[in-house]
Amino acid sequence: MLTIQQIKADPDRIVERLAVKGFDGKEVIDRVLKLDDERRALQLNNDNQAAELNKLAATIGAHMKAGERDLAEQAKARVAELKASQKDIADQLDAVEKNIREILLNVPNVPCDMVPRGLTAEDNVVEKTGGPMPHLADDALPHWELARKYNLIDFDLGVKITGAGFPVYLGKGAKLQRALIQFFLDKASEAGYLEVQPPYVVNEASGYGTGQLPDKEAQMYVVTLDNLYLIPTAEVPVTNLYRDVIIPADKLPIKNCAYSACFRREAGSYGKDVRGLNRLHQFDKVEIVRIERPEDSYAALEQMKDHVQSLLDALGLPWHILRLCGGDMSFTSAITFDFEVWSAAQKRWLEVSSVSNFETYQANRLKCRYKGEDKKTHLCHTLNGSALALPRIMAALLENNQTPEGIVVPEVLRKYTGFDIIN
Repeated sequence: MLTIQQIKADPDRIVERLAVKGFDGKEVIDRVLKLDDERRALQLNNDNQAAELNKLAATIGAHMKAGERDLAEQAKARVAELKASQKDIADQLDAVEKNIREILLNVPNVPCDMVPRGLTAEDNVVEKTGGPMPHLADDALPHWELARKYNLIDFDLGVKITGAGFPVYLGKGAKLQRALIQFFLDKASEAGYLEVQPPYVVNEASGYGTGQLPDKEAQMYVVTLDNLYLIPTAEVPVTNLYRDVIIPADKLPIKNCAYSACFRREAGSYGKDVRGLNRLHQFDKVEIVRIERPEDSYAALEQMKDHVQSLLDALGLPWHILRLCGGDMSFTSAITFDFEVWSAAQKRWLEVSSVSNFETYQANRLKCRYKGEDKKTHLCHTLNGSALALPRIMAALLENNQTPEGIVVPEVLRKYTGFDIIN
C-alpha cells in the first residue's frame, strides 16, 4: 500500500508511473490528498483542544483553592464540552483514516523506473537466455501423453476425486515430484535461506498484508464458515510472519524458504494452454522470501534471479528471463522478472518463476519495519520468488528428456529419486 508521504512527495510522478500499469490514478490520488488535508485539520483541532484541556485542568484546582466556585464550574463545563467535541473529532478522524485506507488498498504499487511500458505479455522484454535447447524427434510426445504412457500422473483420477486441475501423481511421477521439492529446498538452504513450514490456510489480515486481498479474492479458495483462505503461494504466510514486527537492523536481511501446496481458482482459464500440468488449481512450489533494507533490496533481487537461474542450469533446462511490462505485472509488484523454460514437445515457453521486489508496498500493509541506526523505525522492502514452481518444470523435464529408451532423469535429481530413467 502506498504511504501518504510517498504520494505527497511527488503526486504527479505517482500518477504518471501508475499509468504504466494501466491504472488511471489522477482522481484517486487527488481524493486521497484532499482527505489527508481533512485529517490534518481534524488532528490540529484535536491537538488544540487537548492543549486547552490541559490548561483548564490546572485552573480548576486553582479556582477551587481560591474559593472561586463559579469560575471552577465554568471551567468544568468547558472541559465537558471539549471532551464531547474530542470524541466527535476522534470519530471523524477514524472515518477519514478508514476512508483513506480503503482507497489505498485498491491502488496498485507504483512500478519502478526500470519497468517498461506495455499492456500485454507481448510487450515484455527478454533480458537473458540460457540452457541447452533440446532437439526431439518429430513424433515427440507432450507431457500429458508421456504421463499416461509411463503411468506417472493420472489427470482423470484427479477429476473423479476433486475436479479438473487437481492431478494425482503416481509411482515414479510422485517420486520425481518429491525429488524436485527436496532439491529446491536443499539448494535454498545452501544459499542461506532458513526453511519454514507454514500453514496452508491464512486469515483475512494475512491476505490483506501481502496484497492478495482485495485484489485477487476471486482467484482464491475461501473457507467461508471460518473466513479463511487457502494460500495461493507460501509467500503469503511466510511474509506475514513479519506482520506488526519491528526488526532490529542487525537481523536484516531475513531470508526464508518454504515448500507448500498452492491453491488457485484460475477463473476463466481454458483452452490448449491449460492442458496437463500447464495450469492447475493445486500445485507444489518452493518459495523464497526476503526482508531487506531499502538500499539493499535491488542487489537482493539480482541474487534471487541468480539463484533461480542456477536451479534451471542444474536441471539442464533451456530458459529465458523476461522483465515484465507494466500491463503484465501484478497489483503489488514494483518490478517483476519471469523465468520461462522451453517445452520442446509443445514448442512454447512455460512460466516457472516470478521474482519480484515489492519495495515498501507490502511492508506498509504489514507494518513490517526495522529500527535503523538513527533509532527510528523505517519500512522494510519485501521480495519473493518461485524457486521453483513444479508443474511446468515437471512438464519440461518429461518432454525435453524423452528418448526412445525412456525419460532420462537429470543427474542432480538421481540421488533423490533412486533411478536415472523412467521407462
